[in-house]
Amino acid sequence: MAAKKKAASSAKVALYGKLIATVPGLKRKGDANPYTAMNGNMFTLLHQSQTLAIRLPEEKRAEFLKKHKTKFFEAYGAVMKEYVAVPDTLLKNTKELQKYLAASYEYAKTLKPKATRKA
Repeated sequence: MAAKKKAASSAKVALYGKLIATVPGLKRKGDANPYTAMNGNMFTLLHQSQTLAIRLPEEKRAEFLKKHKTKFFEAYGAVMKEYVAVPDTLLKNTKELQKYLAASYEYAKTLKPKATRKA
């Protein structure tokens, strides 16, 4: 029997939910690893490491990395080049973070739709 995936911390999930609610109509997906996606392209992820990753366009990404003294998001030893790791202090600041979520959402709309796996 497969090991049950650990659900993300309820405090961070609550903060993530509060952030997602700032974009009308945006729905959270995933239980163990909450995320958002547009046309099959993921653009935010609350990883099991308890780190929030946001996919940003190049200019916003550079601004974010410098302003928040953070780095690219890494998962399973691979650097996800379009994603930035959100510091915990910023995750608690929904007002500041929501502009990056909005930029990420707008960026995701410009990405080529991915084919769905559902029949």
